[in-house]
Amino acid sequence: MKSSENTYRKISAREGLLAAAFLISLFTLPIITSCARMGSPDGGWYDDTPPQVLSSTPADKGVNVSSKKIYINFNEYIKIENPQEKVIVSPPQLEQADIKAAGRRIIVELKDTLKENTTYTVDFSDAITDNNEGNPMGNYTYSFSTGDHIDTLEVSGYVLNAEDLEPVKGMLVGLYPHDAPDSIFHHEAMMRVSRTNGGGQFTIKGVAPGKYRAFALNDADGDFVFRQKSELIAYNRDSIMPSWKPDTRQDTVWRDSLHIDNILRVPYTHFLPDDVTLLCFQEPQTDRMLVKTERQTPEKLGLFFSYGHDSLPEVKGLNFNSDSAFVVEHSLNRDTVYYWLRDTTLVNQDTLNMELRFMATDTLGCLQEKIDTISFLSKVPFEKREKDRLKELEKWQKQQDKLKKRGQPYDSIMPQKFMELKFTPGSNMTPLDKVRLEVSLPLVRCDTSMIHLYSMIDSTWYRSPHEFRQLSPRQFQLTADWQEGTEYSLEVDSAAFEDIFGTVNKVTKQGIKVSTADEFSTLSVDISGAPIKATDSLATIVVRLLDGSGNIVRFTNIRNGQNAEFTFVKAGTYYLSAYCDMNGNGKWDTGQYDLDLQPEPVFFFNEQVECKAKWDVKRRWNLTATPRYKQKPDRLIKQKPDQAKKLKNRNLERAKQLGKQYLKDKGINM
Repeated sequence: MKSSENTYRKISAREGLLAAAFLISLFTLPIITSCARMGSPDGGWYDDTPPQVLSSTPADKGVNVSSKKIYINFNEYIKIENPQEKVIVSPPQLEQADIKAAGRRIIVELKDTLKENTTYTVDFSDAITDNNEGNPMGNYTYSFSTGDHIDTLEVSGYVLNAEDLEPVKGMLVGLYPHDAPDSIFHHEAMMRVSRTNGGGQFTIKGVAPGKYRAFALNDADGDFVFRQKSELIAYNRDSIMPSWKPDTRQDTVWRDSLHIDNILRVPYTHFLPDDVTLLCFQEPQTDRMLVKTERQTPEKLGLFFSYGHDSLPEVKGLNFNSDSAFVVEHSLNRDTVYYWLRDTTLVNQDTLNMELRFMATDTLGCLQEKIDTISFLSKVPFEKREKDRLKELEKWQKQQDKLKKRGQPYDSIMPQKFMELKFTPGSNMTPLDKVRLEVSLPLVRCDTSMIHLYSMIDSTWYRSPHEFRQLSPRQFQLTADWQEGTEYSLEVDSAAFEDIFGTVNKVTKQGIKVSTADEFSTLSVDISGAPIKATDSLATIVVRLLDGSGNIVRFTNIRNGQNAEFTFVKAGTYYLSAYCDMNGNGKWDTGQYDLDLQPEPVFFFNEQVECKAKWDVKRRWNLTATPRYKQKPDRLIKQKPDQAKKLKNRNLERAKQLGKQYLKDKGINM
């Protein structure tokens, strides 16, 4: 049994000590406690102290080491959380090291041959906890050298997704000599490595003095080199020279959860650079292959390719006549193709077999014509669909029979179903909006003369000029000179549209109210600092207005030095992002390593923008004034930082419980 004095040293919570001391001073009676354990029934203290390293073999920071087996001894039983993911050995090990906890010891066995005159680090991060209470040890790194000295410099920074500046977790980050050829990334592992945490942050430890370049890799195949185009990568042309300086930082001592007891200035070694920013990207996936096929609904066959092509696949029916059997609908870049069946006989056929000719990449990376046989099986068989149809008919007939018995009007023939017309936006819109119409099935007929737009002027409806055009087999767009504060009526006559199965629309009226400028805000953004040269004649800046979820509300293209203007902005809170469209093709382009082509630069305005009705809001935005890793507002970041492990600190509650029980036993009410 330990004495009271020794037991109190086990209380890591400052509040627990204060509470216990208060009781002693108040009643001058000894409080006898049991040995520290896991919340035992006798009310003993919890063990809130983290594990401590007692010794290691070879010694931590030892030199001239030749052993590949490492033993690290602790003062209590410990465990390691996800060692294969959390523990990083540097230099990287091509054959994965064996890392395991055994009682009060961690055993690390390196499989690769040790390199001469090299510093090795085993970064455990926060993976080590005690076995009973799960108290974290905190970040811990063990190191040794096979030479006569040990390297201790560090390089830190961030890895962000180049397209949206989102922190990227789990990226391998490492260093190459600054004068190494670019091809080294394809065939030789990095010298020193680390891995990014939930905030995209990394720290490469055990770095020797010198000049380096930083790289990042989402190492899909575990070979520590960039071989697969599908792997996320990042690289930086700037040279890095690790250094250090003495520095101080503030350390806050809390009296309790609400009150600060003291703020200490703690000296520490500040390693530089600590803000290396790598923007990772995936190269264009030009390898074309058929990824999957589907028939989610009986009337629609889907083909999904890894990459688009100018020519659509050629289709030949094997158990049906495919001549004029389809209406074809495809995505903008032609990587997704849908075939809508025109004939209900084919719709009711559960299995459709076809021969497909399409362009695909061969093993040499060249596009060649490929012939494949595909079977499309309906997800819902015809028999099941027919049963559901008969059930629906039976239900309708029962309803009509009830009406007939009651002497109420009834139908003897089930009414036909009409085509549903979906208008976007609905009744309210701005003068900048375009009305879109979408139908569920492709059309075979669209009579635009049966589509009318009327505007109300002085309480009278007048015909309003408009343009109605087809965007795809199922989407249409109506444009007009929308006037502020004006009411419109969009009217579609019966049977103006007919789909592939002969279904037509009924008479449809859609009221439209165009709002006035007083109901909106105007936002003007003075853009500067874009990394565009005067010789980049094609380059533009695409400025995007985002909602609170990061969705694009509006965007505009401007030249460097111009203002981005957004009119008719609905009241609300917004954010801003931008990218430099360097080639002027109207879209964001990724990078290509072998061409030394970085992704087009993306930026975020790191403040929210509040827009209110009748307000003219102005902002100045220097795109490059704020470091890229600090730009994206917290509200928009989806990849949240890892939650820091903390001591459970449960002795405060235990001290309170002991105090209350002691007072109760003494018959004292407080």
